[in-house]
Parts: sequence; structure tokens; C-alpha cells
Amino acid sequence: MRFGLVGTGYWARETHGPGIRASSHELVGVWGRDGAKTAAAAKSLGVPAFPSHAALLDAVDAVSYAVPPDVQAPLAIEAARAGKHLLLDKPVALDLDVARELRDAARSTGSRSVVFFTARYTPETRSWLGELAASGSWRGSWTEWVVANQRPESPYKDSPWRQREGALWDIGPHLLATLIAALGSVDSVVAVPGVGDAVHLTITHESGAVSTATLALWAPPAAYTWGMRVWGEAGVSAAPAAVTTAQQALATAADELGAAAAAGTEHPLGLELGVRIVELLADAAGQRGSS
Repeated sequence: MRFGLVGTGYWARETHGPGIRASSHELVGVWGRDGAKTAAAAKSLGVPAFPSHAALLDAVDAVSYAVPPDVQAPLAIEAARAGKHLLLDKPVALDLDVARELRDAARSTGSRSVVFFTARYTPETRSWLGELAASGSWRGSWTEWVVANQRPESPYKDSPWRQREGALWDIGPHLLATLIAALGSVDSVVAVPGVGDAVHLTITHESGAVSTATLALWAPPAAYTWGMRVWGEAGVSAAPAAVTTAQQALATAADELGAAAAAGTEHPLGLELGVRIVELLADAAGQRGSS
């Protein structure tokens, strides 16, 4: 399958581009909104630079998006309406109506999709989730994802959309994608704002299990922590540390999108899940904003 890449930033250059090239598919070119940055990204990836999004669509079967979510969604709608398959970053949109429009556009043309919830494409996380499924009843979980993106070494320290939207919209999708797999579908989310961009979530699953989570992107560096545990009759089980690189996970996502497209089937990590997560995040954001 021929892939085009949309995006020229760190995540595009270091993850999406190399990931597609490591997959069984072909990366045929890149496009971005800034011509100079597009040329530089294309040179670093060893592929042509396209002059427009439309020109890229004409040359590919699938598009991998590595741009801010409010930029991604309208472009992906164009691609879906053109019948292109979609490798989307999370969240799929910041606006719920736009997310639903994207899903409906993909449905109308048979465009297949995967959403790149990074850990969900790694063997260590998939193995852990399989162990949870085989271990019996789980009653809840605790998550503490407290990140300090302002550190000089962080590649995201100058990301405008992360600065604006904070942890809820950046790492919240990863949280929900993992918890839904671990403990089942989510019935409701209660959100309480903390200091800065911190948000504290209580998540009730349809099974009756309850998860709690503290998320922050711009926290004090000394408080940096990253951990998720589930608890139940089998005891306590901690999510594994990342071993697989983001590039390897992206390659898996690209290969699985190709398989879904070839089979004409929906991927379980596609737009249906992506839109449901936007629904939950939009609800949580509304609560946070009214507090």
C-alpha cells in the first residue's frame, strides 16, 4: 500500500515517517503547510515533497497524519471522502461534531482507519492486556501520569496545541484506549481540575469497575511519574514499561491498517473507538471548564 505522510514536525520525522518505512508498505512522499519544512522533512526521509494535500492524495492509497488534532481532522475528512485509508494520531479531533463527521465520511467511502494509541500497538502492552483478560475479575485501576514537558530535552516543550489543551487531550486518549481494553467500555467520566493543566478523573466502566487517574503535562520536573495498575481478585497488576520504540509501534499500526483495508474490515482501534474517546474527553473538558 502506498502511504503519504502529512506533517513535518518531530513526531512526523522521528516516528511516522520511519515507522511507515519500517512497515511492509511504501512511503511515497510528504506534505506540510510550510514549504521549507516540507522540503527539509522530505529530504531527511528520502522521499519527494508534495506541493499540496490534494496532490498527495492523488498519489497514495493511505495517509498517515502527524499534525495537531484540529489540523488533522479537516484534512482527514478530505482524504476519507477521496476513499483513502487513514492512520490517525490521537485524539482524532478536538471537536466532537468534527470527529463524527470524519467517522461518517470514512463509513461512506469504505475508508479504513487506525488511531495511533502508541502502547496499544506494542507486544508488551498487548501481552499484559491478554493476561488481564485471562486472570478473572478486575475491580478498578489507578493511574498517575505526571509529565514535565517544559524540560529542555522534551521534544514537545514548544508544542502550541499541547500548551493550550493540556494533559486531558494529549495523554487522556492513551489512558482511555488502554483502560477500555483492560476493564471494558466506559460508562461515565467525572473530571476535577487541578493546578495548571492537571486533571483528576474518576472513570466508571460498564462492568462496575472504577478507575482513577491523575494526568498532567506541565508538572514540576521533580514530580515526574508514569504508572498504571489494575486491581481485583487476582491482586494488583502493573502495566509494563515501554520496550518497543514508537517507530516499531507505528510500523505495526501501518501493517494492521493495510490488513484491514485488504480484508475490508474495521480495525478495533479505528475511528469508532477514536470518536468514542473524543466523546468522553469532550464531556470531561466541559466539566473541567465549568468548575
